[in-house]
Amino acid sequence: MSDLTSRARAAEARCTMVSRRQALAGLLAVAAAGPALARPGRMRDPAFEISLAQWSLHRAIRGKKIDHLDFAKVARTEFDIGCIEYVNQFFADKHSDKQYLLDMKNRAVDFNVVQRLIMIDGEGALGDAEEAKRTQAIDNHKRWVEAAKYLGCTMIRVNSQSSGSFDEQQDRAADGLRRLAEFAAEHEMAVVVENHGGLSSNGQWLAGVMKKVGLPNLGTLPDFGNFNLGDGKQYDRYQGVEELMPFAKAVSAKSHDFDEQGNEIHTDYRRMMKIVVDAGYHGYVGIEYEGDKLDEYAGIRATKNLLETIRDEMKG
Repeated sequence: MSDLTSRARAAEARCTMVSRRQALAGLLAVAAAGPALARPGRMRDPAFEISLAQWSLHRAIRGKKIDHLDFAKVARTEFDIGCIEYVNQFFADKHSDKQYLLDMKNRAVDFNVVQRLIMIDGEGALGDAEEAKRTQAIDNHKRWVEAAKYLGCTMIRVNSQSSGSFDEQQDRAADGLRRLAEFAAEHEMAVVVENHGGLSSNGQWLAGVMKKVGLPNLGTLPDFGNFNLGDGKQYDRYQGVEELMPFAKAVSAKSHDFDEQGNEIHTDYRRMMKIVVDAGYHGYVGIEYEGDKLDEYAGIRATKNLLETIRDEMKG
């Protein structure tokens, strides 16, 4: 056996053990995300954990300033963040490339970083009005379930895009999400849905989809900022997050701009994080900086500082 082959097999075994530990921890976190485990009057230490969404660095990655494969390294060395959330756009053709995925696993292990989820876009509408297109979208997402499982992630984030009336879109999205979640369950994976425009940004609508499906491995990923209903209409972000938190298995701390005191000027983070924690959620809150006044590195640090300040306040 060549020395190269020996090293590859050793790396694979090492990553497999880490992935199993990550998967177990993730399943426990998924179970703990429900409001049933909330303890009124008693605050956890810490109240929540902090992760980094890869979209926060989309300009740097697209501009070739950062390689996708270095995301785990950047998260740890630049921001001291030990949990990451991938975006499939940055390795869109690699979902079945085991050598590439193994490289991702190795690098995460090297920097002691947990790979938590993959955010999936561009794979079709899971609530498509046409049955054949909906089925194709489900099949497209299945390969990302398998890729996420191989990496050691515990979930994928999807969209619930559909068309038609309020009720028709609920039914169609519920059908697509149910079928995908049933497949994901076979792989001990969760599927989470983000409020991401249109009716999905209506908290009541998306909560209704969750209730229609009713599977334990299907949940939400409430995003603080994605409440654009279209046609210039906005859904109340605080109401929306409150409606989605009973189903939350992940949370996205969207940020854009900050004042001189370090507060995000579009979202009252203290109010929002109280909604999150009061729902019994103590898992990862993912930094997703999308502003352009600060560079991406500074924006990530500003968001992390704000979340850490609020977490310290909650302990007091």
